[in-house]
Amino acid sequence: MLVKDPVCGMDVDSQTAAGKSEYKGQTYYFCSPGCKKSFDKEPEKYVGESKHGESHHDHSEHHH
Repeated sequence: MLVKDPVCGMDVDSQTAAGKSEYKGQTYYFCSPGCKKSFDKEPEKYVGESKHGESHHDHSEHHH
């Protein structure tokens, strides 16, 4: 099954993905360990914008 890597936006096969993480009951698949590491570090950055209303933007608004 093809799924989207939330970090880089690439299509990844869930069978052959380099990594996966669970976050809030959702499973996310990654094309590389680096993408998984980025996601694990700040998952809100990658999943927060798709759900309006339930993510709080007080502490996640830091820009690098």
